[in-house]
Amino acid sequence: VPSLLPLLAVAVSLAAVPLILGSSKKPNLREFWTLAAALVKCGVVLALLPQVLAGRVAETDLLELAPGIRLALKADAAGVFFALVASGLWILTSVYNIGYMRGLKERKQTRYYASFAVCLSATIGVAFAANLLTFVLFYEILTVATYPLVIHKETAEAIRAGRKYLVYTLSAGVLLIAATALTWQTAGTLDFVPGGFLAGASIPARTLKVLFLLLLGGVGVKASIMPLHGWLPTAMVAPTPVSALLHAVAVVKSGVFGVIRVTGFVFGPRLMADLG
Repeated sequence: VPSLLPLLAVAVSLAAVPLILGSSKKPNLREFWTLAAALVKCGVVLALLPQVLAGRVAETDLLELAPGIRLALKADAAGVFFALVASGLWILTSVYNIGYMRGLKERKQTRYYASFAVCLSATIGVAFAANLLTFVLFYEILTVATYPLVIHKETAEAIRAGRKYLVYTLSAGVLLIAATALTWQTAGTLDFVPGGFLAGASIPARTLKVLFLLLLGGVGVKASIMPLHGWLPTAMVAPTPVSALLHAVAVVKSGVFGVIRVTGFVFGPRLMADLG
């Protein structure tokens, strides 16, 4: 079903970013924009719930880069569930953020709140990505937007943690991009399909296994699958709300959600059983 709600859910916190940045000298107003964006985002995601429960999928086409290669959003049951968790917890974390940041008199609070908003937009984009290309785009935006939060305290330890975080996550991003290109070349499509869009494709088993390893490596870093989890304990040097929401929900759960997309919507359980 064509709908602007998935796009609106992604865009709400992005629209709040310039308002937050413009309110740097007015803390009350800056934090009002943060809370307002969190409430509106959660409300938009909740508005998608009746459609999902009725068996309908809301879709938004963003941009066609080339024939068959498009950026698009799709609010299916899995995506709406993940988006509800992330957007709902953002409200609670935003309230906690205010007391935490003010109580500790943290520096660069405006950058902090703006980065947080971008991260939540990227997370909802990951949840509602209709295809592998859109997923990779928002997945990498999440990587870049989280970096200022990891290094927020700007101590030597925080800078080292940020570098380690980028080494892990950007390396995983390279694997994802390579896997996306190879998938398009071999399958001719990137659109997520329940049961896996590769299930009916005539692709050699060896190529499928390489694709699976690339995709699993790409999403496995953020999911903290051993032995790809080394960045996570180090990144806990970030402020407590970052560790609580972003590392536990937005980043790690985006990786877990990526595993679900790869296994359930790219390969599918039947194809994976055949390959095993």
